This record gives sequence, C-alpha cells and structure tokens, in this order.
Amino acid sequence: MNEIWAGLRAAFWLIVTFDADLIEISLRSLRVSLTALLIASAIALPFGTWLAIRRFRHRRLAIATLNALMGLPPVVVGLIVYLLLSRSGPFGVFGLLFTPTAMIIAQVIIITPLIASITHQAMRELWAEYHDLLISLNTSRRQRMLTLIWDGRRTLLTASLAGFGRAIGEVGAIMIVGGNIDHATRVLTTAIALETGKGDFALALGLGFVLIALALAVNFTMHALSKTEREGRW
Repeated sequence: MNEIWAGLRAAFWLIVTFDADLIEISLRSLRVSLTALLIASAIALPFGTWLAIRRFRHRRLAIATLNALMGLPPVVVGLIVYLLLSRSGPFGVFGLLFTPTAMIIAQVIIITPLIASITHQAMRELWAEYHDLLISLNTSRRQRMLTLIWDGRRTLLTASLAGFGRAIGEVGAIMIVGGNIDHATRVLTTAIALETGKGDFALALGLGFVLIALALAVNFTMHALSKTEREGRW
C-alpha cells in the first residue's frame, strides 16, 4: 500500500514540475499510438464494413481468421516485424528498425484485426436493419458502406478507442522493435518496464498512473468531440 501512495506522489510530482523526460516520453507515446490508430482505422473500418455486407464463398473462413487474429501475441508480432526490418530482412534497406516508425508498424498489425472485428460485428447488425432500404434504393456498394459507417459512427468510435487502448498499453512488441532507446524510442510502457527492472517501483507506478491518465484523457476528448453523449446517452 505504501508503494501505491509513493507512486501517486511520484506521478503528482512529475506532473506539477513538468518533468522534461516525462513530457517527452508521454508525447512520443501519444504520437506513436495515435498514428498507429489512424492508419489501422483507415484499414479496419472500411474492411470490417465491407465484410459485413459482402457475400463470397469463403466469407466464414475470413471472419474466423479475423477473429483469431485478435489474439495475436504481441511478442510474436514484434519478432516478425524485427525480422522483416532487420538488416538481413527484406526491408532492412530502409533502416526502420529501432525507430518510432517500426513501433507504429507493430502497433498497426496488432490493433487492425481488433478494430476490424468489432466493426464487422456492429456493421452486420446495422446492415440487417438497413438491408432492404438500401437495396430498394439501388445504391452502390460504396454508398452502402458510407451510409453504414456514418450511421454507425459512434459504435465505430468505440472500436477505434478499443484499438487505441491496446496500442498505448503495448510493451512486448514495442520493446523488441523499438529497443527502448532513451530520447528516441522510449515510451511510457517501456519506461515502466525499465524502472520496474531497476527496482524503482514508485517511479514505475507514477509513470503507470500518468499512462492511465493519458488514455482516459484521449478517450474523453474523442467522446466530447464526437458528441456521443448527445440525447442523454453514450
């Protein structure tokens, strides 16, 4: 219990003193995770919607595979990305290993199936409701997808926030491809792992509380901007 209070004091002190390292690490965490979220959402939201309205021969297999990919072990993703970006790998020439770009790539691979699967579940129910209307209006597939995405935007926001929560809390893959390099690739999760390994539990808890506060701040900001509380409901 004493360590928790010490962590709270450490977090409070880091914030009120505008600790330079904390600000740098926090901004890097947000930049990496938000960039990965934007890329993953741009891929997953249309794909999940398309999967909900499109019928093809191996559709069930595709859905089962997508759901299975939600459970991808992050360390395995990190290892695969490491091998691809290493000097002996096919993309080693770009020199992306141990950079924020490599961290973004790993996070995109991890959260895209999660966002796509949640999107598919939500859009499948919405498609059942809109199916007859959109078919009778002779809409194109693109128009149907855009209509579903717009009307289901609040649910899709939830899907994206779930992806963000997993991205910003990721440590295994980030540690492998980023290297936890000070002033380069160190983010809050890897800094917490480092301080825990050093035995500085108070600072590790402090950074953990800051991480939770950042995640909550982003969630509340996105909800406020999208006005999801309108009509008295979230």
